[in-house]
Amino acid sequence: MTAAETPSDLEQLARDIAREAGALAHRRREEGVQIAATKSTLADIVTAADREVEALIRERLAQKRPDDGFFGEESGAEQGTSPITWVVDPIDGTVNYAYGIPSYAVSIAAVEGEPDPTRWRALAGAVYAPALGELFSAAAGGGAWLQAGDADAHRLAVREHAPDAGALLATGFGYDPATHVGDLARLERVMPLARDIRRIGSAALDLCYVAAGRLDGYFERGLNPWDHAAGALVVEEAGGRVGGLPGGRPGTPLTIAAGAELFVRLDEAIDGR
Repeated sequence: MTAAETPSDLEQLARDIAREAGALAHRRREEGVQIAATKSTLADIVTAADREVEALIRERLAQKRPDDGFFGEESGAEQGTSPITWVVDPIDGTVNYAYGIPSYAVSIAAVEGEPDPTRWRALAGAVYAPALGELFSAAAGGGAWLQAGDADAHRLAVREHAPDAGALLATGFGYDPATHVGDLARLERVMPLARDIRRIGSAALDLCYVAAGRLDGYFERGLNPWDHAAGALVVEEAGGRVGGLPGGRPGTPLTIAAGAELFVRLDEAIDGR
């Protein structure tokens, strides 16, 4: 990143590309979804649109920032010559997308350093839900924002949780049936803190909903870097806390997002303390 470039510049680029990519995803959804492949299990699908949308994002980034690296869910990692890597999930919530549920999003983040969530520093991110017309974004040090439709963007802040009322929490479950027992045991430990549980089906939106105060907290095992790269920054810039394992950073073993007080309580409950 040169002296003329700022995290806000990267945020704007992420916003612009996310809107274009989301519009493409939305058009393909209306035309009908084609399942292109499965990944970890038969339930873990890839649509043709996932690949087409990621190719569009990669092309636009290469045009605007040819020296940067790229780390995408569908096409893998490619190291650049600059210190910046773009971490991309073309359609987060693919099963929702395939079934016609509108809770899916394009997630684009710019990070500095190695493309590893335990090592990188997030600079900017955008999460666009085209079927809902909502664009969440953040830049390091610049706050988190939501623009709905053509309205002006407004700044986001995590909800101040009232412990006695119980927390509205979201979580998710992996596609591998072998992980479900552990996921359900984790949920059981958290339930004493909960007012209710939501299972939205898109980690990027779960995180942004914490930032927007629509959820008090979120936790899930099994997230990949592209699932949380943009959304985690949105939460942090909205005054929340994001962590997990290993080393207190969000990752595949665990991701937790909430306001500061609830974060501690969730961490303790999940750990069994």
